[in-house]
Amino acid sequence: MLRSHYNWCLGDRIAQYNQQYIQGEYCDIRAKSEACPLTCFVSKNGATGSPWKNTLFDKEGKPKNPRRSPGDIQITALPELKQARPWYGGIDATVLQQNVKRLDITYQNFFDGRGFPKFKNRSNFTSFTYSMGVKVQGSKIYLPKLGWMRFHNSRPIPNGFTIKAATVRQRQDGWFLSIRIEDKTVPDYIAKPLAEVNKVIGCDLGITKLVHLSDRHQIDNPKFSTNKKTRHLLKIRQKSVSRKAKGSNNRKKAAQKLGRLHKRIADKRQAYQWKVANKIVSRNVDGIALEDLNVSGMMKRCRVKTDNRGRFMPNGQSRKKGLNRAIADAGWSDLILKIEYLAVKQGKVVIKVNPQNSSRECRSCGHIHASNRNREKFICTECGYHEHADIGAAKTIRDRGLEIVRRDSAKLGARHLNAQKISPRSKSKRSEFGNLINQDIKAAKS
Repeated sequence: MLRSHYNWCLGDRIAQYNQQYIQGEYCDIRAKSEACPLTCFVSKNGATGSPWKNTLFDKEGKPKNPRRSPGDIQITALPELKQARPWYGGIDATVLQQNVKRLDITYQNFFDGRGFPKFKNRSNFTSFTYSMGVKVQGSKIYLPKLGWMRFHNSRPIPNGFTIKAATVRQRQDGWFLSIRIEDKTVPDYIAKPLAEVNKVIGCDLGITKLVHLSDRHQIDNPKFSTNKKTRHLLKIRQKSVSRKAKGSNNRKKAAQKLGRLHKRIADKRQAYQWKVANKIVSRNVDGIALEDLNVSGMMKRCRVKTDNRGRFMPNGQSRKKGLNRAIADAGWSDLILKIEYLAVKQGKVVIKVNPQNSSRECRSCGHIHASNRNREKFICTECGYHEHADIGAAKTIRDRGLEIVRRDSAKLGARHLNAQKISPRSKSKRSEFGNLINQDIKAAKS
């Protein structure tokens, strides 16, 4: 029912946009006359109909509240949905509201440069969210319109925290519940300012080894889904699915068995990434320098090559397919997010640097060339300097992070000296360096 509602809301927005801005002039069926979508609305109850809130007006006769968004209009129309389809009365109102907000988030992602929202099917619509009314008592939880039910309380809610939202999600081996809690008395984590960063460690992400650190420490990559045993097992499970008749119960059982294997691999990868992130963040450093990687761009298909006659030529995509699998199995983006999360909790700074030529640049003479590196070996063609290629790249990333820190610290110090020259004997609070940190950091960033 929620999936049907989501798809209807998305279809309503697409239809209204096409009718009002693309279709042009049309014939109104009720008025039996020609109308222009730029001057009037096709449907007053659609995603873009009735854009103004019926509220108070100011002295000039203009509405005080701003123009309503399509999400607000569709949330307001939920009572009409329950009247037209009474079976939707069995769903909590906050769940339906969060369903519309979920569509708003996908549209915002589209405006930020991601893909356009897609219609959902059973495989990619498996969760819903409550925003109020959830209660927890020991190993039982109350969900509005569903009642009390048992669940495994893996992490009890600490004292002083209140439940803000709860998301119910169906996975391959059962139903899971994630609860968002809040305690306003707990202060926010404040990262250390760049002026106080003295020691930085560099991290180079790889495939043979998951992480290479600038202190010459290497962290292994277990290759959870690309090792020989797992690849063979995945091949057997996938072949078992493809051999079953489409739509049969046996095919569904085989697909569930395959899904449980994928989930087990994902859980192992996530647990290992938390362990690695803790190992990196717990080191005695003030900052962590990471590569600012475009992982999605690295996994794109190779460009098509054609000859003079228009025939396709080999472009290396068959070899790159294995590299893409290895990158996806390493999970660099998720690992970076976990490192950033733990670094904030411990008051440390994460510095993202440009990774370009970090493993091709000579640390002795600065010469950059692709022939300097041969897999894990680095031998400079100019001066003969040799080192482990990935560890040298981690040191280069560390140095680039230190350059960012020193550059910002220099701007910060220069601004402080200028402030002292203007009022050297002033005793006001603004002449103290501690009160200028936030302003100086903003100025340094600009």
